[in-house]
Amino acid sequence: MKHIICFHLFNDYSGSPKVLKMVLQGILDKGYEVDLITSKGGVLDELTGHANLKRVSYGYHFSANPLITMSRYLGVQLYTFLIAFRYLFQKQTVFYINTLLPVGPALAGRMMGKKVIYHYHENAFVKGAFYKILATLMQKLAHKIICVSQYQRSFLGRKRGVCVIPNALPKEFTSRLHPDAEAAFGRQTVLMLSSLKEYKGTREFIELANRLPQYKFVLVINDTDKNIDKYLKDNNLTFVKGGGNLIIYSRQSDVIPFYNSASLVINLTNSLFAVETFGLTTLEAMTNGLPVIVPTRGGIAEMVENGINGYKIDVQDLKNITEQICRILENRDLYSSLSANALKCSAKYHCSCTLYNLINSLEE
Repeated sequence: MKHIICFHLFNDYSGSPKVLKMVLQGILDKGYEVDLITSKGGVLDELTGHANLKRVSYGYHFSANPLITMSRYLGVQLYTFLIAFRYLFQKQTVFYINTLLPVGPALAGRMMGKKVIYHYHENAFVKGAFYKILATLMQKLAHKIICVSQYQRSFLGRKRGVCVIPNALPKEFTSRLHPDAEAAFGRQTVLMLSSLKEYKGTREFIELANRLPQYKFVLVINDTDKNIDKYLKDNNLTFVKGGGNLIIYSRQSDVIPFYNSASLVINLTNSLFAVETFGLTTLEAMTNGLPVIVPTRGGIAEMVENGINGYKIDVQDLKNITEQICRILENRDLYSSLSANALKCSAKYHCSCTLYNLINSLEE
């Protein structure tokens, strides 16, 4: 039986840790032994207590000061590099590196002759020099690289030992969704789940809400109320709290109620500054039968066919986005067609198929 040693840098409630939780749950259910080395506090904490799981946790969080963040990052790399050597004499051990960031244990794994597999979620080649360095190291250190989309794979210079396995959703998530096109159309609600990063479209979403007062807009931001209020104030973004058509929520550990209360889900990532490698929120939306509006580039665009299950529109074209929102939410027949096709498309990303392919990658 293989022993999976999983290294993941930052455990929160964003897309990558949620996907990792599903993967590890599937691996544990297959009877594998898993050692998880990650930071404290987040969705991966929900795995604690499984008989085959051992957990090593460390303190790690970002700082507003980039020098402090980098020093903490380097400290974690040294810590995980050293802790990796506890597996020096364990046979049938695989080092499973989630995201580019845990380079320390990947280096230790190669030095010990362990099999090193990277699950590559980001696109390093549009994120700056630091991530490009990490991507170069990944291509040198990894025995195998798992990409989440063809778009993401296309940037890698390395071709051998690279496969594409799209993300999927766990059954515990999908079982709580309630696809109902008729009810969803009646809600007349536009949803976006995002962060405070400038390129993620917070200001554009607020502008759309101002342009379309006839619809309800719900924005879920993966950050604290304090940071959200500061961001809105610093950027002079105003909306009517409690009385207008826009509601902003801070970080949520459970987003399912938001999907079950929405009509349409949009992603406003500015592709001039960042490109989505997959688009987990889009998959979550389509699995609930919700039409989507997404950018025209990236792995997220691979999931959407224009006019079939949603629309691909750049965030710079707010006029077109505004018109399409109205078109979708004012045409019941169009909405029903988009909804049915969204649900059909989501079936391509079935959890069991993804887990089967991932576990095969770890076993090979």
